[in-house]
Amino acid sequence: MSSFIYIALCLAVVAVSIKPLGKYIARVFMVRKIWLEKPLGWLERGIYRVCGVNPAEEMGFYTYTKSVLILGVSGFLLLYIILSFQNVAPDLAFNIAISFITNSNWQSYSGEAVLNNFSQTVGLTVQNFVSAATGMAVAAALVRGIARKQAATIGNFYVDVVRGTLYILLPLSLLFAVFLLSQGVVQNLGQGGVASQVAIKMLGSNGGGYFNANGAHPLENPTPLSNFFQIISILLIPVAFAYSFGCMVGDRRQGWMLVAAMTLIFIPLASMAVINEYKANPHFDTSMVDVSAGNMEGKEVRFGVTPSALWAAATTATSNGSVNSMHDSFTPLGGLVPLMFMQFGEVIFGGVGSGLYGMFMFVILTVFIGGLMVGRTPEYLGKKISVFEIKMASLVILVPAMVVLIGTAIAVSTEAGRAGMLNGGAQGFSEILYAFASAGNNNGSAFAGLSANTPFYNIALGVAMFVGRYFVIMPVLAIAGSLAAKNITPTSAGTLPTHTPLFTFMLVGVVILIGVLTYVPALALGPIAEHLHLSNNIAANIAAGAK
Repeated sequence: MSSFIYIALCLAVVAVSIKPLGKYIARVFMVRKIWLEKPLGWLERGIYRVCGVNPAEEMGFYTYTKSVLILGVSGFLLLYIILSFQNVAPDLAFNIAISFITNSNWQSYSGEAVLNNFSQTVGLTVQNFVSAATGMAVAAALVRGIARKQAATIGNFYVDVVRGTLYILLPLSLLFAVFLLSQGVVQNLGQGGVASQVAIKMLGSNGGGYFNANGAHPLENPTPLSNFFQIISILLIPVAFAYSFGCMVGDRRQGWMLVAAMTLIFIPLASMAVINEYKANPHFDTSMVDVSAGNMEGKEVRFGVTPSALWAAATTATSNGSVNSMHDSFTPLGGLVPLMFMQFGEVIFGGVGSGLYGMFMFVILTVFIGGLMVGRTPEYLGKKISVFEIKMASLVILVPAMVVLIGTAIAVSTEAGRAGMLNGGAQGFSEILYAFASAGNNNGSAFAGLSANTPFYNIALGVAMFVGRYFVIMPVLAIAGSLAAKNITPTSAGTLPTHTPLFTFMLVGVVILIGVLTYVPALALGPIAEHLHLSNNIAANIAAGAK
């Protein structure tokens, strides 16, 4: 019972924050007056002047997309150069640079051993802000495309990035960093700017830790209270952004519908992780080992099972990627949950911004299916959904799946890929599947148990992260441009309402159905096979004992 109270408290704090934070985020991207413009407006205007940006000049989807790519490539080159001057191996520098510009923050290295304070703060922390702001900017552009009619533009990318950083990420990170300092997280020149990096790593769906142990390290996450609020910080912006969507399109019911759909999937899966982690390894001799605390392998004693399992669920549901326990040590079905969250496409609740535009692709498919069921042209908020939008949405959903499955197939069928496996059988397969699921969906968490700091994995996972980020953003912005150019059709008796419980359950069904049909064969070879193998061994041992 205490486990579910802990989960309920976390979700309650997030729920209370949805409306005020969601309304604030909407005002930031709608360029409405906000109170922070008084103390920070001069800085925003100064950035525009220095960078030569005209904030009044908007972009079409092609220019907006080009700007996203230019900023991403520039960030990659800058970070790669910084790492090269620190004599980081070229393949590892490539992997790190790709990882941090794509908001993946995959780490196949030990931060405290490989990087210095300069590369951690100037290199990684800066990209934590920029990559998160990029995701929010793309989401804002998509929402404008939905809300506008017969428009040729979807906003100004650079304005969106600056405002998202200056008025959302920076103040929240500052407040959270102060709280972390009060809990004992360090911030100095000797041990490093840990509190500032942890704050944006959690709030920006980044997840890259200052130390190799990430959220399990006592200097990153010292107390149960810091752990509690770090879990909340993972969920805070992604959940609120769904509500912001409703504010920006002028129908808040649409935002609540998205929040409800995401929550309906999150709670059962998170509960499944907690329940299975309370099941200790059945091979333990209970006369020798106390299993009352559940499966504590790979978990911090100061946190316990529930905070560890809930963190694993939250970090993979939101594409955050931070960890406070070793997912490789989870029970087979407990480890299945993080995999499923990533393989659903990081839409529950997804990363900051990226979760919203990812879920909207499933909304398009759900509207299309609903339209087919009633024999009408599918439409959403008065916009006709045409063949083009369906094709682009399908690409957004299929590209990460192809990256994960093809990457895993190559890794398990090549000597270079198998060389990194520290476990054989189903567990080893799960480690590789998890790595590509994490990279292809821009999560960044690691199952552990895989030696990924090799040229093969550094390059393969780097490519997977790049494709999983930018080959998704491009069709999303194409949809934004297409919808912006359309007129709004008046609602009629045959219009499918998209804010009702019926549509919410349809959307949940589409997300689950596509995820299950895509990945069940791979999951059957990994965690499911391991669970059945474990159960069969237990049954065989019981039978042998009876004889």
